[in-house]
Amino acid sequence: MKPATPFVVPSSEAAAIAEQDRLRTLVRPSGQPPSPLRLIAGLDVAYAVDESRAAGAVTVLDAESLDVVETATALRPVDFPYRPGLLAFREIPALLDALSKLTITTPDVLVCDGYGLAHPRRFGLACHLGVLLDVPTFAVAKTAFVGTFTEPGAKRGEQTDLVDGGEVIGRVLRTRDGVKPVFVSVGHRLDLDAVTDLALRLTASGYRQPETTRQADQACRRALAAGA
Repeated sequence: MKPATPFVVPSSEAAAIAEQDRLRTLVRPSGQPPSPLRLIAGLDVAYAVDESRAAGAVTVLDAESLDVVETATALRPVDFPYRPGLLAFREIPALLDALSKLTITTPDVLVCDGYGLAHPRRFGLACHLGVLLDVPTFAVAKTAFVGTFTEPGAKRGEQTDLVDGGEVIGRVLRTRDGVKPVFVSVGHRLDLDAVTDLALRLTASGYRQPETTRQADQACRRALAAGA
């Protein structure tokens, strides 16, 4: 997979914010997954203890069986300092490297560990990657970055809106009975109902996190430990 829009390496925090402001006008927060949905990929990044290196991973799953079809990883130096709200500039280079190694056709949907519209500037990692690649994307996070919500019911599938400044920016979704909810948000070319349904579908195996995230998390950690 190659970006349809080039990734810009910012020279400063101000330049990174300006790039987010420029690209967020391209986000399309609407649409349904391709039909039939065949391949869905999870993306994640692991860091060395000193955060000098990052390992990016993409794990492609069969959308029906959730079996792993292909995994690609990439290890590279971290070029951008940690700044809240700007994590994409640290993670996208490693993720693009990993995506470029895929030998199968482009996944139908990308699932990021993090945020999409549930972001202070409404342009988290899933939005950024989605715009660059022009592929349907969404994000699932373990905690809320911004916004307020009412706790959903205790049963799997119960959900409430995540709201910030009067705007619905995501969905708080219970993926297992009695377990803490996850926070789902749109990235690009999908609407909130669609990504909520997909997140629930991807947690059918009984884990709190989507199977895409679980597999990608394991893959990037293995790559980091192996140093390749």
